[in-house]
Amino acid sequence: FLCGVYCSAWRFERVNGLMKCVLGTTVGFGAFFAFHSIFKTPISDVYNFANYVASTFGIVAVRIIYGYLYVVLKPYFISKNAGATLIVGAGCAGRMLLEDLQRSKDEVYYPIYFVDDDQEKINKTTCGVKVYGTTLLIPEICKKLKIKNIWLAIPSASDAKRMKLRNACDGCNCVVRELPRVNELIRQKSLLKQSKKLKLEDLLGREEIHFENKSVEDLINNSVCLITGGGGSIGSELCRQIVKFDPKKIIILDIYENNAYDIQQELKISSPNADISVEIASVRDYDKLNLLFNKYRPYVVFHAAAHKHVPLMEDNPEESVKNNIFGTYNVATLCDLYKVKKMVLISTDKAVNPTNVMGATKRFCEMIMQYMSQKGSSTEFTAVRFGNVLGSNGSVIPLFKRQIEAGGPVTVTHPDIIRYFMTIPEAVSLLLQAGSMAKGSEIFILDMGESIKITTLAENIIKFYGYEPYVEMPIVFTGLRPGEKLFEELLMDEEGLQSTLNEKIFIGNQIAIEPIKFSENIKELEIACKSNNSKKVVQCLHKAVPTYIVPERKVAYSPLQQEKCMEKSHQSVPAIK
Repeated sequence: FLCGVYCSAWRFERVNGLMKCVLGTTVGFGAFFAFHSIFKTPISDVYNFANYVASTFGIVAVRIIYGYLYVVLKPYFISKNAGATLIVGAGCAGRMLLEDLQRSKDEVYYPIYFVDDDQEKINKTTCGVKVYGTTLLIPEICKKLKIKNIWLAIPSASDAKRMKLRNACDGCNCVVRELPRVNELIRQKSLLKQSKKLKLEDLLGREEIHFENKSVEDLINNSVCLITGGGGSIGSELCRQIVKFDPKKIIILDIYENNAYDIQQELKISSPNADISVEIASVRDYDKLNLLFNKYRPYVVFHAAAHKHVPLMEDNPEESVKNNIFGTYNVATLCDLYKVKKMVLISTDKAVNPTNVMGATKRFCEMIMQYMSQKGSSTEFTAVRFGNVLGSNGSVIPLFKRQIEAGGPVTVTHPDIIRYFMTIPEAVSLLLQAGSMAKGSEIFILDMGESIKITTLAENIIKFYGYEPYVEMPIVFTGLRPGEKLFEELLMDEEGLQSTLNEKIFIGNQIAIEPIKFSENIKELEIACKSNNSKKVVQCLHKAVPTYIVPERKVAYSPLQQEKCMEKSHQSVPAIK
C-alpha cells in the first residue's frame, strides 16, 4: 500500500509498476525480518527467505500473466464496433501511439499487429502487440484479419517512403491515418489527440437542442423550396436537412458559384434522386429574381443571403444596405407577388439595439417582414433571430484555429466579451421549425442557454491543441472593434416573449410599423446607396432604425492592461465539456 502497488491497472503494468511490487515485498519482509530478529520467533531464516522470493515472484508473475491474457483474450470480448487496427512502425512513435490507443476509453481502434521493415523487430512484442512482418505484408494482413484502420506511425519517414507506404495501403479498404512529421509533433503531447477533430458542440457548454420533425415534414414534403444564399454555411445546411423530407424540388440560389457547386455535388451523392437546381444570381437583381420566381413558383423561401461580417460592413455600409436590405425587399416583394406560402428570414441577435451597420440592416430586414405582413399579404413572413453560429464562415472558431496553427497569438477583442452560440444544425433546425410554425410577422427566438465568454472559448480551444493558455500560447486583447458590443441581446426593451408549443422556441412581440414612414426610409436609403455615399447611408440607417446607436470606439490595450486582462481571465477557466 505504501509503495503504491494498488494504484495501477494490471493490464497496463510496465517495468516501473513491477518494480513497485518488488520494493513493496522487500520493505514488508525487511520489517518482518527485523521483527523476527528482535523477538526471536521460531521461524527459520531459510523459510523466511523462501517466502520472500516466492511472494515477490508470485505477485509480479500474476500481474504479467494478467496483462498477457488481457491482450490475448480481449479480441473475444471487444465490441463489434471496435476497429481492428494495424500500426505501421514499431519504433518510439508507434509505441507511444499504441499506449494512447490502449488507454483510450472508446474502442474505435483496437491494435492487432505492428509491421516494421526492421528485421530485428519482427516476431517480437511491443506492449503486448506482436510485430507481424515487413510493410510488404500490409495487404495480406488487412485481408486476413479484416483490418479497418491503418496508422502510419513513422514521423521521421521521407516523402518517398510515405508515398510508398500509402501505395501499399491502397486497395486494402481501410481508413488510413498518419502521424505528423517530427517537426510537427506538439511538445510530445498525446499522439492520438493530434488526429482528433475539434467537436464544435463540445464548446457550447450545454446539450445540443433537437426538434421533432413532423411539422417540418408537413411543410417541406412535396414542396418547391428556394434557398437564397444556398451555398453558405447556413444555406448549405438548410439544403442538407430539407432534402431529407423529400421536397418536390430544391432551388439553390447563390452569387458565389463555387459554394453552390459544392453543395450541389454533395447532395447528388447523398440524395441522388432529389430534384436540385442551382441558379447563380444576386438577390440585388430584381429582374433576374422575377424570372426565377416565375419559372419555379416556390412554395416556401428561406432567405439566407446576406453580408454578415461586422468590421467589413462598417467600412462598406452601402454594400451592406444594397445586399441585406434591398436584397431582402426584392425577395419579399416577389414572395408577395407570386403568393409564396412562407418566407423565412434569417436574422441575428445583432439586430437588437444594433451598434453596427450589419446589425442595423438586419433589424430593418425584420421590419420588412412585418411591413409585408401588415399590408395583408397572403404570404406568411417570419424571421428567426439567433446568436453566433459555431464554425460558420467568418466565425471566431476558424479564426482561433488558424491563429493557433500559425503559432499564435490568439486575439480576443475584450476579456469580458460574451456571446450566445449555437451549432449550424441547431440554427437550421430552428429555421425549419419556425417555418412550420409561422403564421405571419413573428420573430422566433431560440433559448440558447447561457452565454459563453469568448476568452473562455479561446482558452478551451488552446487546451484542445495541447497548449497551456497564456504560457505556451499567448492571448492578446486588441480592444473592441467598431460597432462591437460586450454582449448581445435577444430582445429589445419594447419586445416581450410569447411561448410556443416548443419549450425552446419563443416569439418576440413586434412593434407596429408606420407604412408611410417605412416607404420614405426605403426611398432615402435607395438614393443614398445609388450615390455610394457611405456617410449618407449611415445617416439614413440611423433614421430608419431608431434603436441604432454607435458606441464609443475602444482602442487596443496597453501592455499593462494586457497583463491585467490576462490575470483576470486566468483566474477561472472552465474545462471543455
